[in-house]
Amino acid sequence: MVKWSAVIVGFILSLIFPYIIGAFTAEWGSFLGLFLAGFVVGLMVKGGAFNGFWNASVAGALGGLITAILISIFGAVVAGLVGFALGVLSGFILFVVTLIQYMISMGIGGAVGGLIAK
Repeated sequence: MVKWSAVIVGFILSLIFPYIIGAFTAEWGSFLGLFLAGFVVGLMVKGGAFNGFWNASVAGALGGLITAILISIFGAVVAGLVGFALGVLSGFILFVVTLIQYMISMGIGGAVGGLIAK
């Protein structure tokens, strides 16, 4: 079951942590920041490894979904119906890619955090 308070916090942390950690280590900053955001979500959920993984993945998917919607709106504003169609296509592709990336990095962190919290 999704705990939306943890998902919203995880979404906000997934925007903040990669930039903070990226300032110290550029190569691993994005992965470690997303891992820590997922870890915090897993700690907040306190439901075991699977619930931590699931909630952290939903937090990452929320970020991808918001980005896809913004790309579609921006495409419609700039180029009308054709821009909207291209925005939806590129937004869908971006959503799938970010979902896979966030499921790996945030999901593992959420699983570890949920396992420790339980």
